[in-house]
Amino acid sequence: MTALAPRIVVMGASAGAIQALSQILPALPADFPLPILVVVHVPADRSNFLAPLFEAKCRLAVREADDKEPALAGTVYFAPPNYHLLLEADGSLSLSSDEPVQHSRPSIDVLFESAADAFGADVIGIVLTGANADGAAGLRSVAAAGGTALVEEPGSAFADAMPLAARKACPSATTMTLDGIAPFLLETTQK
Repeated sequence: MTALAPRIVVMGASAGAIQALSQILPALPADFPLPILVVVHVPADRSNFLAPLFEAKCRLAVREADDKEPALAGTVYFAPPNYHLLLEADGSLSLSSDEPVQHSRPSIDVLFESAADAFGADVIGIVLTGANADGAAGLRSVAAAGGTALVEEPGSAFADAMPLAARKACPSATTMTLDGIAPFLLETTQK
């Protein structure tokens, strides 16, 4: 069995996202060795307050993703409102205004599926709280490519629909409480 060698972390959240991400992202050190790409369902007519909010809370660098920029270690990239965020095979980010998926743009499925296509088994995909099914098909793609699939424990999620849909679509996913996710990421990346 080969050792896990993750190259990217992708996360998706919707209702309850700020609370969930506030338990994970600030717990990671500034020298965390992977980029973290995050999709949160933010209405198209809203400015993205997530990057400044988490920049103030985190030791990691935090920014809104820009088209064609490289995904750098120790940096959290939030998808801009009304754009899908994708990962390219060369490790750069891509933004798309294609049609919404699961009624969402940005879509968690689009991010996760692009990451699975780009990095295969080197992806850690995490579906957090949310009130729809976005992320379920994407997490299944991560697992099918040999990546690591995690789901927030539905019973403790602010909104359990997204974690439940992800577990149904991807039964091999590991279910974790929020307080277990950051330690898992640290342990996994220190091997």
